[in-house]
Amino acid sequence: MATASTPGPDLALPYGTPDAPRIAVRGEARLEVDPEIARIGITVAARGKDRRSALDDLTRRNADVIDLVKSYGQAVERLETGAFSITPELTRHGRGERIRTYYGTVHLTAVLSDFTALGELTTRLADLELTRVDGPWWALRPDSPAHRQARQQAVREAVQRAREYAEALGTTLTSLIEIADIGADVPSQPCPPVPGAARATGLYGAPGAQNEAAPLDLEPKRQHVYAQLNARFTMAPPTL
Repeated sequence: MATASTPGPDLALPYGTPDAPRIAVRGEARLEVDPEIARIGITVAARGKDRRSALDDLTRRNADVIDLVKSYGQAVERLETGAFSITPELTRHGRGERIRTYYGTVHLTAVLSDFTALGELTTRLADLELTRVDGPWWALRPDSPAHRQARQQAVREAVQRAREYAEALGTTLTSLIEIADIGADVPSQPCPPVPGAARATGLYGAPGAQNEAAPLDLEPKRQHVYAQLNARFTMAPPTL
């Protein structure tokens, strides 16, 4: 008669053995650091009595915005054009569908690393005709050293916490069994919004401005970096 296979040690004894008790802890780290980049949204608009005039004005204003942003050179890390639209607007009264005007928009996104230039550029953009500025949204780069620093600090915190548990029992750690990110063994979930992401300004420039406005004084918002992990260790058998 066939005999059942003996389960592995991890399945049979998930909590260790009297000769090798396990300690499971969570390591956490929370850092507060300066942002590395800032993103602003730019919306250029135009309105005309016919489609061609609206499109011509929109093309001209979009080119002016792009030229202005690019004039800041290396302070601008990235400039991207998003959605473009031009839409007929109908009259609100009467039975017939009559086009009253055409309205067009272009959305752009700029990412800057020079926050001094950011304040000046934001102000100059907001001073342009029919131009809206949203932001800034402060952030860290995906490869920021702050993320690595937080992960390493979380590991050290887990080791320290496990060592303190072992010391409370009058014994010491003997080996590391596992270190895993929180949720590493479950399906991934949608990422939460980035902390410190939104402070919106919604500015519209008045046409025909004679003098440039003073640059906005923008204070970068500190970014919070989190790291969490689970760690499992074995310890020498304590004397209880």
